[in-house]
Amino acid sequence: MAYSHRNSRGNTYYLHSKNVTLKGGRKQMIYYFAKVAGPGACNEIPAAYKVVESARTGLPILKKK
Repeated sequence: MAYSHRNSRGNTYYLHSKNVTLKGGRKQMIYYFAKVAGPGACNEIPAAYKVVESARTGLPILKKK
């Protein structure tokens, strides 16, 4: 089951991860939240991160501890 976060406005978001290739050719794992759980959904938060909300929009963001 995908990790979900309900923000202060009552909306539910699901954590996803994806491997991307940067301009220099380096590969990096990115994490993002979406309203619908789809392919690439994560079951848990990575160990070194915590979830915070954007003060302006209420969107959840992963931030390093």
